[in-house]
Amino acid sequence: MKLFRKDYKTMSDEALMRLYTKGDKSAFEQIYDRYEKFMVNFFNRKLWNDRIKAEDFAHDLFTKLIDNPELFDPERNFKAWLFSVANNMCKNEYKKQDIRKNTSYDVPEHYQGTDTADAPDKEVDKASFNEVLKRELDKLGDKHKEVFMMRHFDGLALEEIAAALDINTGTVKSRLHHATKTVAEKLEIFRKIIVKE
Repeated sequence: MKLFRKDYKTMSDEALMRLYTKGDKSAFEQIYDRYEKFMVNFFNRKLWNDRIKAEDFAHDLFTKLIDNPELFDPERNFKAWLFSVANNMCKNEYKKQDIRKNTSYDVPEHYQGTDTADAPDKEVDKASFNEVLKRELDKLGDKHKEVFMMRHFDGLALEEIAAALDINTGTVKSRLHHATKTVAEKLEIFRKIIVKE
């Protein structure tokens, strides 16, 4: 019996991929709906804020999935696997462009520190906050920056980051701790401004 479209929304990514490998196109449509914008934003940050390139890469990512659904092992976490494939695509592009060291990340437009959310009547200049945050992230080494971005901007769990980057969870925790501590120290001024006012 075929499921109605609304039933797909409650299914796990892995269950949807199992259905898709059996030829259920609606299952793939649900996967696409869940991750298309998410992946465009990920590629946009990783590929020098080039929105057109980001959209092309997201398209290529989903085309790979359409053409070869068997590449995904349904016993794995789909989200971590998808990020792993996307991350490898970016690494290949860095090599191709030969400018890996100049990679920069942008702070997502919707990102805002928790302190500013707690004090709506005492808004800190969001543009200044994002500028400082971006500058401090760019000072971090690539490994620390990557983990920070995947955790705080892409919302991946520690285990998902570990799987995506093919490192152990302890390494993720260590890199994340270092990055978070370093960035937090540099952004301390924003917390003090709120407290002072």
